[in-house]
Amino acid sequence: MKNITITLKEEVARWLRVWAAEHDTSVSRFVGRLVEERMNAQRQYERSKQSFLSRHPKALKSTGSYPSREALHER
Repeated sequence: MKNITITLKEEVARWLRVWAAEHDTSVSRFVGRLVEERMNAQRQYERSKQSFLSRHPKALKSTGSYPSREALHER
């Protein structure tokens, strides 16, 4: 475990202490869980992104050709 110091607005710190007490946990444990959840979400996002990007491209149409950009945007 590593100790860190964070700075919060007084109103936020007050709310956090009350919330932690109401949920029978410590501020430290709550913040630790919150950061860990964020870290895990970020890791999952990166894994999903890499999985998606590692797939081979797939044609959207099997026959015919796509219209040109100019044809699509004629006015």
